[in-house]
Amino acid sequence: MNDEISQRLERLEANSAHLEHQVEQLNQVIIEQAKTIEVLKKQAQRQSQTLESMELDRIQSTNAKPPHYQ
Repeated sequence: MNDEISQRLERLEANSAHLEHQVEQLNQVIIEQAKTIEVLKKQAQRQSQTLESMELDRIQSTNAKPPHYQ
């Protein structure tokens, strides 16, 4: 009976160690993904600002001022 309990305990400890290792690996993946998401957010924000600026420039260039404003 003691031998059976000992074997079960060893299996539980091995499974626990395996799960801890997997959790640590997943945590590292999440950290890397968070960094990537931040970079992508910044890039998207810069692109949005650039497009907005380009659109404003286009609108201003196509809207001719009335003669009395020139």
